[in-house]
Amino acid sequence: MQTQTYRQLDRDHHLHPFTDFKALAEEGSRIVTHAEGIYIHDSEGHRILDAMAGLWCVNLGYGREELVEAATAQLRELPYYNNFFKSTHPPAVKLAEALSRLAPPHMNRVFFTGSGSEANDTVLRMVRRYWALEGKPDKQWVIARENAYHGSTVAGLSLGGMAPMHAQGGPTVPKIAHVRQPYWFGEGRDTSPDAFGRECAAALEAKIQELGEENVAAFIAEPVQGAGGAIIPPQSYWPAVKEVLARYDILLVVDEVICGFGRLGEWFGSVHYGLEPDLMPIAKGLSSGYLPIGGVLVGDRVAETLIERGGEFFHGFTYSGHPACAAVALKNLELMQAEGIVERVRDDVGPYLAERWAALADHPLVGEARSLGLIGALELIDPTTGERFAKSLGAGTLCRDICFDHGLVMRSVGDTMIISPPLVITRAEIDELVRLAREALDETARRLAAREQADESPFREESGS
Repeated sequence: MQTQTYRQLDRDHHLHPFTDFKALAEEGSRIVTHAEGIYIHDSEGHRILDAMAGLWCVNLGYGREELVEAATAQLRELPYYNNFFKSTHPPAVKLAEALSRLAPPHMNRVFFTGSGSEANDTVLRMVRRYWALEGKPDKQWVIARENAYHGSTVAGLSLGGMAPMHAQGGPTVPKIAHVRQPYWFGEGRDTSPDAFGRECAAALEAKIQELGEENVAAFIAEPVQGAGGAIIPPQSYWPAVKEVLARYDILLVVDEVICGFGRLGEWFGSVHYGLEPDLMPIAKGLSSGYLPIGGVLVGDRVAETLIERGGEFFHGFTYSGHPACAAVALKNLELMQAEGIVERVRDDVGPYLAERWAALADHPLVGEARSLGLIGALELIDPTTGERFAKSLGAGTLCRDICFDHGLVMRSVGDTMIISPPLVITRAEIDELVRLAREALDETARRLAAREQADESPFREESGS
């Protein structure tokens, strides 16, 4: 009765993000009631391994009392005050200093937001403000990548390159261009990965030349494209991009909302790839998802211009640097350092996942199994052709639903299955994750074969963030 009551109330009053409202109303929601470690529980008594860490964010896992206590203590002392009107408070100041210590040496300031979407809105405003102060107001264009995800606000969806979002978004923010993504399996298998990576970097240079260096403000990209399908670029890609950007006076924005705070085995994905960004949007793992907080780490080049040239930056949010959110984020960073979480991902569980995950490549349904740190993807293919399934079969959506039935959260992006488990996952839990994934693949293969034989295609395409 509890499940049915919640489902009815949800159906009557709650509109979910990235959801087909009609289809969900017919099917009913899964009611998640509690969680511990890397597992969530629903109202029907199922225990499910959350291999997506919520939405890429619950890095320290569920049930960390230290984070609850940090929030409670701060709410008692100062539940809210803003950072407008020449005011601040200790949690925001301490968190800003802690982030500056963890960031690359040339990044010493942070602008706080409430989410990754707001962080990327801030990036768009900040890079254009920077160039105006530098006396180059025509440098307005921002280049991003196709199939990139940078949030779902108007600025976020404009920076992102996801066609379905653009189709629903109406007019997008002007002077944003997109270039090809470094998705070798999806777009470059007719050449070598290294050659394809260089081709993608060349496409960036061609776009800069087309728009004119004097008009281009910044290039924005994730180290690894998360919501686009856990797309790990070829090894040649980032070195080639660095060579391109070195030839032009253009800011580099590295979106660390997913890759930041240990996901790739370094505090930031930029460090893994040897990048020196001018701005880094952050969120998600900053607080392990316990309270909403984001921000933009700002390099000295940009920060010094914003400060020294003066004039008000007309931008900010009611909850920028919210004291309780900042206190939880600060405690989250302290715990990660004390427990050696980032080093553990780099030296232990990351390599172990790579070994175990790669073994799934022998499954007839898998065209590629790739991973880096604690992020991974499986490309589903038709074993009879080696190519993608017909979209009408909805292979990825089917596999995702079967995963839930088998006690595993594994997300689908089209026919790409992706994982991003909590950073506290153990080797034994990785073994369980891989076992459950293989079981789900087996069942998916059986059902797809049956569907193809019956020529049925009832599954719908879905996307998410």
